[in-house]
Amino acid sequence: MSDCEGFQFVSPFAFEAMQEVNVVRLAALSDPELRLLLPCLVRMALCAPADQSQTWAQDKKLILRLLSGVEAVNSIVALLSVDFHALEQDARKEQQLRHKPGVSNGDGILVSQLQHGLTLEFEHSDPLRRLRLVLSELLAIMNKVSDSNGEFFLKSSELFESPVYLEEVADVLCILQAELPSLLPIVDVAEALLHVRNGEWFLCLLVSNVPDSFNEVCRGLIKNGERQDEESPGGRRRTEALRQLCRMNPSQALNVRAMVVEQCHLPGLGVALTLDHTKTDAADDAVSNLVSFISGLLLGTNAKVRTWFGMFIRNGQQRKKESSSVLWQMRRQLLLELVAILPRSRSTHVPNDNEVDTEQPPSGYSGLREERVVKASALLRLYCALMGIAGLRPTDEEAEQLLQLMTSRPPATPAGVRFVSLSFCMLLAFSTLVSTPEQEQLTVMWLSWMIKEEEYFESAAGVTASFGEMLLLVAMYFHSNQLSAIIELVCSTLGMKIAIKPGSLSKMKTIFTQEIFTEQVVTAHAVRVPVTSNLSASITGFLPIHCIYQLLRSRAFTKHKVSIKDWIYKQLCETATPLHAQLLPLIDVYINSILTPASKASPEATNQPITEQEILNVFQGLTGGDGNRSRTRFSITSQLLVLYYILSYEEALLINTKSLALMQKKPKSYSAALMDQIPIKYLIRQARGLQQELGGLHSALLRLLATNYPHLCMVEDWICEEEVTGTVPLLRRILLPNNAKQYSQKQLHEAFQMVPSSPTRLMQILEHLSLLSASDLILYAEVLTSNMNQLLNPGIPRRVLQTVSNLWMVLNTVMPRRLWVMTVNALLPSIKLQRQQKYTQNDLMIDPLIVLRCDRRVYRCPPLMDITLHMLNGYLLASKAYLSAHLKETSDHDSKQSQTITSLGLTGPAEAPEVTREELKNALLAAQDSAAVQILLEVCMPNEEEKTKGCGSEPLPKSIHSSELKKDEPPKSLSSCTEGTGDSLLNNLREVQCLICCLLHQMFIADPNIAKLVHFQGYPRELLQLTVAGIPSMHICLDFIPELLAQPQLEKQIFAIQLLSYLCTQYALPKSLSVARLAISVMGTLLTVLTRAKRFTFFMPTLPCLVSFCQAFPPLYDDVTSLLVQIGQVCASDVATKASDMDPLVARLQQLKEKPHCDKPKVLGKHELRRERTNSDPDMQLCYRIEDTFMEIIHSTAVGV
Repeated sequence: MSDCEGFQFVSPFAFEAMQEVNVVRLAALSDPELRLLLPCLVRMALCAPADQSQTWAQDKKLILRLLSGVEAVNSIVALLSVDFHALEQDARKEQQLRHKPGVSNGDGILVSQLQHGLTLEFEHSDPLRRLRLVLSELLAIMNKVSDSNGEFFLKSSELFESPVYLEEVADVLCILQAELPSLLPIVDVAEALLHVRNGEWFLCLLVSNVPDSFNEVCRGLIKNGERQDEESPGGRRRTEALRQLCRMNPSQALNVRAMVVEQCHLPGLGVALTLDHTKTDAADDAVSNLVSFISGLLLGTNAKVRTWFGMFIRNGQQRKKESSSVLWQMRRQLLLELVAILPRSRSTHVPNDNEVDTEQPPSGYSGLREERVVKASALLRLYCALMGIAGLRPTDEEAEQLLQLMTSRPPATPAGVRFVSLSFCMLLAFSTLVSTPEQEQLTVMWLSWMIKEEEYFESAAGVTASFGEMLLLVAMYFHSNQLSAIIELVCSTLGMKIAIKPGSLSKMKTIFTQEIFTEQVVTAHAVRVPVTSNLSASITGFLPIHCIYQLLRSRAFTKHKVSIKDWIYKQLCETATPLHAQLLPLIDVYINSILTPASKASPEATNQPITEQEILNVFQGLTGGDGNRSRTRFSITSQLLVLYYILSYEEALLINTKSLALMQKKPKSYSAALMDQIPIKYLIRQARGLQQELGGLHSALLRLLATNYPHLCMVEDWICEEEVTGTVPLLRRILLPNNAKQYSQKQLHEAFQMVPSSPTRLMQILEHLSLLSASDLILYAEVLTSNMNQLLNPGIPRRVLQTVSNLWMVLNTVMPRRLWVMTVNALLPSIKLQRQQKYTQNDLMIDPLIVLRCDRRVYRCPPLMDITLHMLNGYLLASKAYLSAHLKETSDHDSKQSQTITSLGLTGPAEAPEVTREELKNALLAAQDSAAVQILLEVCMPNEEEKTKGCGSEPLPKSIHSSELKKDEPPKSLSSCTEGTGDSLLNNLREVQCLICCLLHQMFIADPNIAKLVHFQGYPRELLQLTVAGIPSMHICLDFIPELLAQPQLEKQIFAIQLLSYLCTQYALPKSLSVARLAISVMGTLLTVLTRAKRFTFFMPTLPCLVSFCQAFPPLYDDVTSLLVQIGQVCASDVATKASDMDPLVARLQQLKEKPHCDKPKVLGKHELRRERTNSDPDMQLCYRIEDTFMEIIHSTAVGV
């Protein structure tokens, strides 16, 4: 401020000496400097110190000696001899008095009516009155400050303005604040001093005499300051006062600047403090403190700070240019730094083409020095932030120098590549910097230099992502008019969000599309760009893959007939983890360009797919275990990406079948032989362990598998894989010694041949194989499966069978499809094994029932039956996917048919053929599933030998579950699979029945229509007890039993009632009760309509079911007994003339109905009963069956009671 010019301020040397109480340095001060510090020094010399050490005693003597020759010390000593306690009491009374209304300013306790002005009164007053005068004036200012509500004012005061008494008033002020700290807090005093003239001088003296209060005073002044300090006189006075404080204590200047940023107040002060401490290093090659500070404010993460400082820039530009303005000082300093790093040979003159050609490419004219490149990049980013975020409008001089810097040519270093990228993006973001034709010519020449030097920069700098890819990408965006993508690219490269209007890019678009990069040049150049080696997410920046992706999206390659297949294949082979985010979108858009033409006018304009041989090369050497797998040239990332390409291509081909047929275009599908050679399940398992590094690739592959290969996504396989890769198998493999004996495939084959006589050798090898990993087991897969038929011979120990089954399940986690084909062919009967051609994968998908055409001995070998059922379930799922795909592939026939009908002018239902084919497919699948279920149910029937031994005749427990019989737990005896004991529930037949029931349960849950179809077809009634007890989902039959009862065939009605009897016993539910009532009603209805022969056929097998109804639901007793009596009466009426003893029988039935709980009626003797039961008359037999039913109901009732 101008009112303090010429005043003596405390120097940094003196303030530091006061802070450290360095007596030696204080003694070196001049008299004017020492005069400013007398209040504090006198108090130190006179007051009793807290430090009683000898060192301080010596220092105190030095201070007294220093003060002895100063005349002003006596007046300060006189000030200290006043009674400050009484002074404080009067001051507080005066404060209370001033708060009362109606009290004039002249009335006071400290000072009464003044006869003269303050200056004269101060001159003629004793020390006490001087203290009272200054205290009264200071309190008045402080009260006015507190009442001003933040509005700035400048109070005129003689005491603080008279240059004659300034030092004496300062002495009084310092003594008052030191002796009355509670009455005069130093922060409040500092705030009051800002409102008087010479306030910053008084403030510096006050703080220098209390040096420990420096941070407290600065923080208080900043906290009470304005958000924008240059907008008001008060803000400018506050800023200047704080700058004076920081000049006095420069070591704390950066801390004060941090307080400014923390409070978001006084932005001009922060800039001013930075300018005060960066003028000395402006020519340094390092990034200056000013650039770092402002960049941190505008590019930091604190949005509040960014908005606050941006407002300072915008408001500062609205005022006229002032040399005293902090903003213009900052801009001038930045411009000086910018000019300082510009090449010396650089000028505003633009050389012609001949001058450019004579230059050497590496050096070029106007090259930036290598040590200044980083500083130049920081300056460019700062100006981008100032213009883009803070809204700075550059002057003509600033714009000219910026353009000169942007079009400079840095050395070929990574920092140089970064500088060129920043310059290019800044040119796009602020194209208004190019305003004259000369500047436009300069820009074009610089861009041409970028294109020419891109390869040299990339090779010399050793960077993967150079600025050449960015140029190419921007050119493609301009050609496709994707201006928003260019804006996003610019913001991403600059590292800041800038509001760029798309209209501002029109000039650069013209330069790019018409002068530098035409579309044909772009496509031709893109193919020649080398692929990125070991492309991964760790490689940042703009890469060739970004350019190729955009060109594929815009169909530039197909439009100009440029083949891109080889480039994409090479890039897929050059990948690593973590997966780059652009790879999957690249594959998707490449597949789309293969199948969908760029335009309908030229359907042949498509890209070529990757060949099958190229695909096989990627997977070569992958299926031979860990040892061979290490010889493959391609990473797991490349293999997974190629797998994703194949699956996505096949799915897209099926989805676009109709549209391709309309265009009469049929892209080639990959052969089934190729798919068979790719270890899909092994690759998925590898991807599962790399989910974090592969991003979304694992989930995308699972989605494609679930759609196209559902048999590879069975839940049982995932559960089995958890068991194979769990903790226990891992521990077992850890315990496997490194020098363990290795067995060859030949040794395993020989052990299989010797198994009937000596199974020990085979068991030893199998136990060793169980410790190997799944990938190492692949070597033994063929030997293991081809010798499975040896296990069907009698006398094979169960442990051998179970171990083979476990090894098969382990192999199933890595090579399921090839394993299934080998297993199916190995388990064929010996007669079929002689057929020269074996079944293929395609044969088994077309007809999954081939799996069940195995050797019949498999049906009584639970471990091998478990494998067979697993394969059957898989092939049933595969068949569904195969037929659905086949339906879509051949849909072009219907499209051609509909086109033919349309061309002939005929009309008809266009959807009819498709609906018919879909229905036929569903019917075929239903027939296939039901046939499999019927065959499996037939397997559950005991054969003649088992019937003789009694195997499988025992009823299943009511609540049997498949989990009760675990396949991993062998029976107590190690007997052969084909042998079983009839007196135990754990025989082979029962185990096979449990396995089959488990599979049927899964099938019924997956598709309840299969259960309905199978039960409408019917199956042996002997299996009803097994299916109801062994298949937990059989309760769904209650939904369609009423429909089954309504069928006209007696066999189906009988089957429905028998099935219902078991269901009622198993599931005593309200729904079962209602269906049972319906069945009894149906039986009563049929009694009235059936002929005599059909009546016998229907009621003989269904009458025993009434017993189950009554056992499950006792409320049905009345209905059942009424029905039995009706049937008996009908039968009695038919044979009344044939048998003389029918009346007594009917009487017994009537008696049973009326008095079911009385004494037992008279029954026939054994010989008489046998004679009557052997009667050949159907009605007589039916009557006896009725009587037996009655007796069973009564017996069950008695047992229940």
